Amino acid sequence: MQKVREMIDANTIVGDPIITADGITLIPVSKVSFGFAGGGSDFSAKQESKIGFGGGTGAGVHVTPVAFVVVKGPDVSLIYITPPVMSTVDRIIDAVPGVLDKVTDYIGGDKE
Repeated sequence: MQKVREMIDANTIVGDPIITADGITLIPVSKVSFGFAGGGSDFSAKQESKIGFGGGTGAGVHVTPVAFVVVKGPDVSLIYITPPVMSTVDRIIDAVPGVLDKVTDYIGGDKE
């Protein structure tokens, strides 16, 4: 358990920032999955051998990169490495900031 704890911390999920030459900051974001398994056995006392116990255990960790947080000046965005499964509501929520920017620009006189 101690080794698994050492591998999984906040720095595994949200990585160290990477700053590019043109001042853009990229922050990697990962998904961490882990699992544990165990087993055992006990042999019958009727067997000739009095030795009788078996056991086993295991653990696994899987780290998958999923996105980058991109910071460019005052703008912050999230770029997925693989597109997430999105419902219609998720798509609408993601589109709202862009639509608001366009409406604000239109009302403010920037009619593109």
